[in-house]
Amino acid sequence: MPDNREVLLSVKNMSVCFGKGKHLFKAVDNVSFDIYEGETFGLVGESGSGKTTIGRTIIRINPTTSGEIFFKGEKINGKISRELDRRVTREIQMIFQDPMASLNERAKVDYIVSEGLLSSGEKLPEAERRARVEKALSEVGLLPEFASRFPHEFSGGQRQRIGVARALIMQPDFVIADEPISALDVSIRAQVLNLLSDLQQERGLTYLFISHDLSVMRFICDRIAVIHKGVLVELAETEKLFAHPLHPYTRALLSAIPLPDPAREKNKKLEVYDPTQHDYSVDKPSWVEIEEGHMIWGNEKEIGKYREMLRA
Repeated sequence: MPDNREVLLSVKNMSVCFGKGKHLFKAVDNVSFDIYEGETFGLVGESGSGKTTIGRTIIRINPTTSGEIFFKGEKINGKISRELDRRVTREIQMIFQDPMASLNERAKVDYIVSEGLLSSGEKLPEAERRARVEKALSEVGLLPEFASRFPHEFSGGQRQRIGVARALIMQPDFVIADEPISALDVSIRAQVLNLLSDLQQERGLTYLFISHDLSVMRFICDRIAVIHKGVLVELAETEKLFAHPLHPYTRALLSAIPLPDPAREKNKKLEVYDPTQHDYSVDKPSWVEIEEGHMIWGNEKEIGKYREMLRA
């Protein structure tokens, strides 16, 4: 990744814990990464790996236990000014995973889409508010008259488009897309992915794309970070990660992707990740740049092995 690109969001040594004492659970463990302006940064891992927690922590739904989050060079976690909080709420938006659960069933689409404008304290004339709602709906391929309907009148794909419109009306710079297509039919998924891609081109948006589906990630992401049980284990440009996966967990994830060719699918070797293969009792692991733009989690012995794999 070229060094001259602007870093829009920077996460440094972030940990997120839930519960207290004996019931303490560390959902995210000392995570660090940068997201460049205009890129789609992917975060991939199994269910329960901490992907959504990272997204929700960036948008200030979850508090950080330790570490720092910087957006446009300003620290946005912890106690911040009301003015900065409003700006973050406006400039960072989230598209939620479940289009059925993330929309208020009792509210009309008109209110759902413009709710962010109303809660931000921006006093808009009614005519302008309606015009913005219609513009947001048309940008995601929905008719203006849909504004007067309720969410239950729409299909899953249409609901997710309403969720995208709700995020876009705030004119954000950074969008967190949390598994935005996992609840949709396969035929609708490509439409929503293409919509997100087109909107990125038109508006210069930056995405954090969270998913467990690596084949989708390959289609849409510039770089991918792999997370396992709250720890980032590998980060690289998308094609580099697919061509030279180093960490055994990354290799296991990639080996599980179904192949469209039945003969190759039948003969492929499925790798199973065994966490006990890592001995971190003495030689402690760290987050290391093994080659330009390619980060990996490992101790000194493992890093040496990964370097040999790159040279092979």
